[in-house]
Amino acid sequence: MEEKLQIETTLGRLAVRMCGDGPTALLWHSLLVDETSWDRVIPELSGQRRLVLITGPGHGESADPDRRYTLQECAEAAVTILDALGVYEPVDWVGNAWGGHVGVLFAAGWPERCRTLTMVGSPIQALSRPERMRMFALLATHRLFGPVGFIQEGATAALLSPATRAQDPDAVALVKRCLSKADPAALRNAVVSISIRRPDLSEELPHVSAPTLLVTGTDHEGWTPAQARTACALLPDARTAVVPDAAYLMPLEAPAETARLTMQFWAASGQATVST
Repeated sequence: MEEKLQIETTLGRLAVRMCGDGPTALLWHSLLVDETSWDRVIPELSGQRRLVLITGPGHGESADPDRRYTLQECAEAAVTILDALGVYEPVDWVGNAWGGHVGVLFAAGWPERCRTLTMVGSPIQALSRPERMRMFALLATHRLFGPVGFIQEGATAALLSPATRAQDPDAVALVKRCLSKADPAALRNAVVSISIRRPDLSEELPHVSAPTLLVTGTDHEGWTPAQARTACALLPDARTAVVPDAAYLMPLEAPAETARLTMQFWAASGQATVST
């Protein structure tokens, strides 16, 4: 049975979905999509965990704080939500891109509340100057024209692998639907707040004591397997996995493999390896 709530945080009211049974796992999605990007992995994961799906500020049915905000504030909002739900035991954090960035700060700042951390398609480095310039140009175009066709095509090309775009029209439609229904100003605020202004999180990694799984896709240009392995070496207890023919949105592009890796990691947390 699924439950939906709106919970007040310092970033405004955030939408929360809950389903499944067992220990709690908290899921936070990628930028530009909402919590529906997890729908393909929910049937598997909810068989082992009580899932708490948070929709980030300015996305889906969540409010926008009408100001710039930080990844740290997102982590604090997650703590507020867990408190409101009466969840004080350690949780399994599963974050896709943006959600992985928030998860690093949650795990580092509240180690007693994080059992494991799974980061799916979450680059640790900040955007380069050319990347920020391209993002500003896209924002200016979005401000003028809104989520028109070529904006949606550009976003799907960035988030989804060529194989997904060619073979999975439903995945493409989900990304476009999320872009179309989002409040334009709130979405732009999110892009500036948590992408363009994203700090390098490398210095936080040694403070993450929870067992950590870093997952990337073969077509994720911003987070290569080599970069994931470099980040892995900075963590006290970590391992990596690579998903073929996937880019940013692995829970959407490769749900079976994403669920398998996640559940295997939960079962093996604290052990040395995860087979890929």
